[in-house]
Amino acid sequence: MQTGNQKWRRVLLFTVAISMSLFSRAAMVQEVTVPVLSQTVVEQFGSRPVVPSGELSDDLQHAVVDAFLVPATTAAWGRDQELALALIADSKDPRLGWFVSDLMRFAGSGGIMRSLADAASKLLGIKYENANFWGATTDHLIAWKIPAPPGYLSFKRTLFTAVESEWKNIIVEGDIDWTLVSWGGVLIDSRPFDTTDDRCNCIPAADNPEVITVDEAGWLDDDDIIFGVEINGEYRAYPRQIMEVREMVNDTLGGRDIGMPYCTLCGAAQVYFTDQLPAGVERPVLRTSGLLSRSNKVMYDLTTWSVFDTFTGKALTGPLAAKNIKLKQASVVTAEWGEWKRAHPTTTVLAERLALGRDPDFRNNRDANGPIFPVGDVDPRLPVHEDIIGVITKSGKPYAFQQSRAFIELKQNKKVGVENIQLVLDGGGIRAVDTDGTDLGSHQAFWFAWSQFHPDTGLWPEI
Repeated sequence: MQTGNQKWRRVLLFTVAISMSLFSRAAMVQEVTVPVLSQTVVEQFGSRPVVPSGELSDDLQHAVVDAFLVPATTAAWGRDQELALALIADSKDPRLGWFVSDLMRFAGSGGIMRSLADAASKLLGIKYENANFWGATTDHLIAWKIPAPPGYLSFKRTLFTAVESEWKNIIVEGDIDWTLVSWGGVLIDSRPFDTTDDRCNCIPAADNPEVITVDEAGWLDDDDIIFGVEINGEYRAYPRQIMEVREMVNDTLGGRDIGMPYCTLCGAAQVYFTDQLPAGVERPVLRTSGLLSRSNKVMYDLTTWSVFDTFTGKALTGPLAAKNIKLKQASVVTAEWGEWKRAHPTTTVLAERLALGRDPDFRNNRDANGPIFPVGDVDPRLPVHEDIIGVITKSGKPYAFQQSRAFIELKQNKKVGVENIQLVLDGGGIRAVDTDGTDLGSHQAFWFAWSQFHPDTGLWPEI
């Protein structure tokens, strides 16, 4: 008689084998093309191992199930897993490193992590400088641009939904590289709209947040950082203290519905219009998924479960991707509260209670030494945490302006811009406008984040 684990293993093997066979057929038609690496990447991470194409052998397919899916779904780890992991390490197929990386994220510390690290070291030919095995493994895989192995999406979905069942609605096929997506350490915010005060094991978005006037905002110091937004002549300040706790706001300002994601890891607050969409498209309700892509939050629409690119506003999966939805941006000005309120005395500001009694400073504490999640290689033109003002030109070219340099030039009444973009001072911060003064939807971010989501970005000043 089969044990429960044996029966479950047969089900897993059948499910994964089907998806792997579908992947392998595609791979047999077209070989894997791996991009050429820059000299900077080679100097930092070494030469990329040879990447094979085609399907996995039957033995490797069985090993993937035993080493990764059985532990993920049954919490079992024993001799079968160690033998399977040894077979994977000996395969010299670096694509399998993605399986190792994903299981590492949930393995914690101890013997299992050590076994996974030893396997990854042999499989990829890397040496670890410290105990951050998952981070180093994933950084190498990203920097080397190692493609996904056959059957990867099915594996990822099974592994991640064993941790959070509602990720089954998010981890689906689409215009997204799922190898780059990892767990951010929290669970999904799937609370219904307008349940701001409901508790959850998540980062809780604020819907229709309570706002107060300048005179009522005595809880804010003048040097506190806020994210200022203006729409149709109405101004609102979103204190960083609140946004670091909420990370997502669904609001109405200037007669327009907006969604505002804030990625603490990227130093980026953005505002997207969530109204005036094509007929039949309901207002997206933006939520934090608990997942990250290269240290940037993965946001999704609660109504359709469509995943959005947080930096571009483009729907990547689900019904909204099928409709080619791309949300338009409004500018966000990062400034000190004192400067903002003096420039815009009619501004409203979010109420203190939305901070939930917390006052984190992730930028100067947790993230002070650079990204804490894997990002792979970073454009070397600026330091990873250099602040930039990001904006898209009329021709569609992404551009980053070094914030510190631009601020000095603007203070001296010098012009700062490229193509149709002109930067202007606003309430102690900077935003971008068109030649006719029209808002261009700019925002501030860390260089590593902007440059990874806009790899063809221009840079001002050129370095």
